Amino acid sequence: MADVLERLKILIDSSTPIIVMETVEEMRAVQLVREAASPLNLAVFEWSIASGLSRSGGPAGAVSYDTKFPGAAHSALVQPDQNTAHAIYNSGEPAQALGTLESISVEAVFILKDFHRHMDDPVVVRRLRDVGQKFSTNRKTVVITAPALTIPPELGSLVEFLELPLPDKDRLREILDEVWKRVSASRTLRKTLGAAGLDAVVNNLRGLTEEEADRAISQALVTRYGLVPETVTDVLDAKKELLQHSGMLDFVAASESMATIGGLENLKAWLAQRRGSWEDSARQFGLEPAKGVIILGVQGCGKSLCARAVAGEWKLPLVKFDTAAIYDKFIGETEKRIQKVFRVAEGLAPCVLWIDELEKVFAGSGPDSASVDAGVSSRILASFLSWMQDRRAPVFVAATCNNVTALPPELIRKGRFDELFFVDLPNQKEREQIFAIQLSKRKRNPADFDLRRAATAAEGFSGAEIDAAVQSALYTAYSGKQELTTQHLLDVLRKTVPLSTTRAEEIQAQREWAKERAVPASAGDARGETA
Repeated sequence: MADVLERLKILIDSSTPIIVMETVEEMRAVQLVREAASPLNLAVFEWSIASGLSRSGGPAGAVSYDTKFPGAAHSALVQPDQNTAHAIYNSGEPAQALGTLESISVEAVFILKDFHRHMDDPVVVRRLRDVGQKFSTNRKTVVITAPALTIPPELGSLVEFLELPLPDKDRLREILDEVWKRVSASRTLRKTLGAAGLDAVVNNLRGLTEEEADRAISQALVTRYGLVPETVTDVLDAKKELLQHSGMLDFVAASESMATIGGLENLKAWLAQRRGSWEDSARQFGLEPAKGVIILGVQGCGKSLCARAVAGEWKLPLVKFDTAAIYDKFIGETEKRIQKVFRVAEGLAPCVLWIDELEKVFAGSGPDSASVDAGVSSRILASFLSWMQDRRAPVFVAATCNNVTALPPELIRKGRFDELFFVDLPNQKEREQIFAIQLSKRKRNPADFDLRRAATAAEGFSGAEIDAAVQSALYTAYSGKQELTTQHLLDVLRKTVPLSTTRAEEIQAQREWAKERAVPASAGDARGETA
């Protein structure tokens, strides 16, 4: 927060004519402007379509002036009253307000709220350009706050963007204390959470804005009448709902662990070595947090399950990147959305960011993308590559891919992702493990089945196909009022044509590509020969 405040002071003090703050936290933005303007001895005005232009709350007497505004039916005298709510005459409409700004001689900062709704008016854009050109030579600044704003090209050279960062752990702890004091003033609350529990609450608030964190804590306090062990889960549930409403990231419950996945010894060992690489002790040892991994291979062989299991194994939050939701019909908005995804993911750090079917995200990023989507895919790729290369927050990217040949070559080079693993069809030993896991999930004792025989019959089957076979055998046994047996499994397997048969050429091509370019996720190959 201190960094963004200092940045705002510099922008205002250096006569930046227009500052854009894209944020839903309007009150936070206004307060930040007031804090920046106060030590600079600048007045602050606020404008909205509902209230017009009026003096904002600030240090009374910081600026002494009498200003008359031409063009009004009578003179309007503005005094530096800290809490005045009186609007300047004839300043309700956007174009009128901008004309008034030009006439004000006092040095000040002018906050324009929800101005994105008026930027399609050519008169408003012209007036704003005139104001910006005039303000660039004196200590006056227009600050536009809006959830999202598309800047017309003619204003580009006059505008600086200022990003409000998500609150860090220290600020979240302050918010927790502030909300506790506020709610406890009108209610009798109990506090049974110790230091570790309070830290868990703060950790579960990461990735939320200050207003969202405030709301989540308030709801949790009112629901439980205090800070109790259940508050930790309540806050996490509230965060899940808020992230889902954002439409770009889904908070996924990571209940799986690597123990729920058969085989893949190489991948499991690699992940085990990098567990905890985001902790302070690892940094002191000289390690950098693991960046991420691409898991490619045959469909149905557990790539997505692996991505989820990483978060479960490491006990980290798992968020899924919704690739379809980031695309917007307006030029520039898609790039802003993906930047927001990065900011939220970093706010949740340490966490796992799951990108399913990575090749679909950058499907149009080739040399002809400009003619297909105005170059949006290429710009998204550039943003993603830059973030993967330069980010410092411990966000581990677990990406899956079915068709690696569709990925841009610059995406899979070292430095962006740590490793590229190829998941082949399970070998004999892995198929036995998969049968044992699937039978245990369905409350059956694997020891009651001939796993070797079933695994032999399932040669060429993927993990998903084995799962489906067990489920089909259960249906058969249930309909016949029988207990599930090995024979039921064998009967289903015999009637199933696996993907390795119907798409043999495609799978073989993937194996050939991965032979020299990827690390095998398993210690053996798909023909049952273990290393």
